[in-house]
Amino acid sequence: MRIVLQRVSQASVTIKGNKTSEIGPGLVILLGIESSDDQNDIDWLIRKIINMRIFDDEGGKMNLSLRDKSGEALVVSQFTLHASTKKGNRPSFIKAAPPEISKPLYQSFCETFSRELGRPLEQGIFGAMMEVSLINDGPVTIVIDSRDRE
Repeated sequence: MRIVLQRVSQASVTIKGNKTSEIGPGLVILLGIESSDDQNDIDWLIRKIINMRIFDDEGGKMNLSLRDKSGEALVVSQFTLHASTKKGNRPSFIKAAPPEISKPLYQSFCETFSRELGRPLEQGIFGAMMEVSLINDGPVTIVIDSRDRE
């Protein structure tokens, strides 16, 4: 599983002209799923995200977590995070899990994240063509891959 984590002051998802999700200060999590991913990847990533100290404390140091800040979260599925660009100019998405694998894992990620955070989160619509708007705060953008635990 691979994520792009962005600290935002606000973000939203729009589908066919209708805003379907919106958050204030918090995190946007773009989530890419591989066929070999499982609940262990989900659990590890969620612990990492919720406890990552990337919000400013009173002194302006990145020292507070999403939980500490009571920040909001928006999770968007994004199979293109597993693009292979080694050959030619057209990306290959062969490493991205097909929908029959990735959709249940995406749903489990969102349910587990909400439960661990202790409050609801916002989501994109799996498989939909979405417009994701955000104001990156900082900017702070971090890439985490569950394959790179050590």
